[in-house]
Amino acid sequence: MSANYEVRGSVAVITLNNPPVNGLGHATRKATAEGIERAENDPAIKAVVITGAGKAFSGGADIREFGSPKALAEPNLLSLIARVESCSKPVVAAIHSVCMGGGLELALGCHYRVAAPGTKVALPEVKLGLLPGAGGTQRLPRALGVEPALNMIVSGEPVNSELLAQVPGQVLFQKILDGDLLDGAVAFAMEVADKRPLPRVRDLKAQHPEAQGFFQFARNTVQAMSKHFPAPLQCVEAVSAAVSQRFEDGMKAEREAFAQLMLTPESKALRHAFFAERAAAKIPDVPEDTPLRAIQKVAIIGAGTMGGGIAMNFLNAGIPVTLLEMKIEALDRGIETIRKNYEAQIRKGKLKEDKYAQRMALLQGTLSYAEIGDADLVIEAVFEDIGVKEQVFRRLDEVMKPGAILASNTSTLDVNKIASFTKRPQDVIGTHFFSPANVMKLLEVVRGAATAKDVLATVMALGKKIRKTCVVSGVCDGFIGNRMIEQYSRQAGFLLEEGCTPQQVDKAMERFGFAMGPFRMGDLAGNDVGWYIRKRRYIEKPDLRYSKTADLLCEMGRYGQKTGAGWYDYQPGKRDAIPSRTVLEMIDMHRSALGITPRKISDEEIVQRLVFALVNEGARILEEGIAMRASDIDMVYLTGYGFPLWRGGPMCYADTVGLYNVVQTMKRFARNPLDDGKFWEPAPLLARLAEQGKGFTE
Repeated sequence: MSANYEVRGSVAVITLNNPPVNGLGHATRKATAEGIERAENDPAIKAVVITGAGKAFSGGADIREFGSPKALAEPNLLSLIARVESCSKPVVAAIHSVCMGGGLELALGCHYRVAAPGTKVALPEVKLGLLPGAGGTQRLPRALGVEPALNMIVSGEPVNSELLAQVPGQVLFQKILDGDLLDGAVAFAMEVADKRPLPRVRDLKAQHPEAQGFFQFARNTVQAMSKHFPAPLQCVEAVSAAVSQRFEDGMKAEREAFAQLMLTPESKALRHAFFAERAAAKIPDVPEDTPLRAIQKVAIIGAGTMGGGIAMNFLNAGIPVTLLEMKIEALDRGIETIRKNYEAQIRKGKLKEDKYAQRMALLQGTLSYAEIGDADLVIEAVFEDIGVKEQVFRRLDEVMKPGAILASNTSTLDVNKIASFTKRPQDVIGTHFFSPANVMKLLEVVRGAATAKDVLATVMALGKKIRKTCVVSGVCDGFIGNRMIEQYSRQAGFLLEEGCTPQQVDKAMERFGFAMGPFRMGDLAGNDVGWYIRKRRYIEKPDLRYSKTADLLCEMGRYGQKTGAGWYDYQPGKRDAIPSRTVLEMIDMHRSALGITPRKISDEEIVQRLVFALVNEGARILEEGIAMRASDIDMVYLTGYGFPLWRGGPMCYADTVGLYNVVQTMKRFARNPLDDGKFWEPAPLLARLAEQGKGFTE
């Protein structure tokens, strides 16, 4: 189905019908245009109502057609809007639930608009690095006023219909209709059926009393806030054209800006991330209609930083949580931390008192495994040691009810081995949350060899409910994210030995766009975490080489912010990283012991060595089937590791640079005797794609 046509008295009703959000795909556009034509040619019809079936008026362009010839096939969205606007009979848009992007642009092409209360109205194109391309920047300022329209277009955020209806002088909505929307819209269409001339938004003037000063202020503000993204500034220029130019010229300026933005690497990266997030939820061998297990109660083993953070996700979603600890002091401390986190949100105005009370009422603590046996899901968040995990899972196997899901928050350990500690490996899964777990968006869902499909489907759905971006990983040491970050960190260590300071490496990566460089990140996470993993590596992989600088740092007790000293010095109560003379002396002494003469290293080399280390390991992970798709790896890095969004993730960035160029650079690094030449052999998949002139995203 695409659009339905029915007649109510002397009103034709065209209902957009393209689930789930009535995207304006080619079939829908064509059927809508044909509906207008049919109504125009029927003398019994006096007016037309356009509405949307199901849970939306229209969410805009049909994302399934993005980049395909269908997206531009006639009637394209501009042609459809022109056809609606030129209709000789009044066309009323009856808007409800969701009216976004092209959906709002279509509504602005109608002669009148009525809306149901609570409709989310937005032009979100800026979030894809674009601007509205079917007249949104020209019509919305005319219908709503220049300032509120510019705010909506630059932010891309949805606004409720009744708030927009209160904007002084607006003609965006003629009425907010309580009760049955369609009945109200048909009645309204009859009221205006004989009124002429038909009002067109394009004929209004977009005005601002201080246009020049206002737009200059807007440019300065937007430039400061969105320096890595060209689209917001182009939005300002397009709205400015709505004020200073004739409608046709403004439309031309909008189209040119849209076409330019489509080609920018930033927009490509944002569109890649948009589709990557949707793709990550799809698992080829797990049907979308797989029956899910009911999750009404959750238990968490361990009330430390991680356990407490994980608990908050479920409390926020209204799911009762029981926290289990071995000692009453640890349990009290964990619950108190959760309380303090919520109180901090209240102080910042992000949480209301009643919501806080509701959430805390869902939380209880216990010291007894017997009291968690009826939970539907249990997540273990204890110390990262296989021996400790074994004790916990053997105990859970004894006490948990049949069909309960047993999850481990391990960040590196073998989920298959953990599953083998139970008599129900099909119910065991990895749920690797990122710290702080109540803030970070990423959840790596680790699928064991025996994990049942309904367990995987249930955890993916639950992840969505607690507002996480879930990415499925196979079982290997470190899964997707930590396995790759290890190579990144190894390169950072080699750079210190060859002549860099921690500050220089961090600054280069932060200029590239990372939220934090590797050494500041180590200080935040705790350098002892990496030390513990390296000690395990020295036994399991004795041929894998690391710089000794990180071990020497830990031997000095410099674990990071928590000890007031790591790669940097820290003042009590402050997070500012102060370069440390002690650390620089340690690095110098270590270099001398190795007989290395330090050299000057460029920021470009720093960035390439760290980022291409991620790319090469990512290619191996793809080839081994640990990650299902390159875009899943990008989602892990965008949502869990602070990779710059405007670069689209490591694999997308490698495609932008060109895989041929990546491989050539890696061959150069392999010749450096102080680096790990063997690591820089391009992964077979990377070498193959580079040779074929292809990219990961293909």
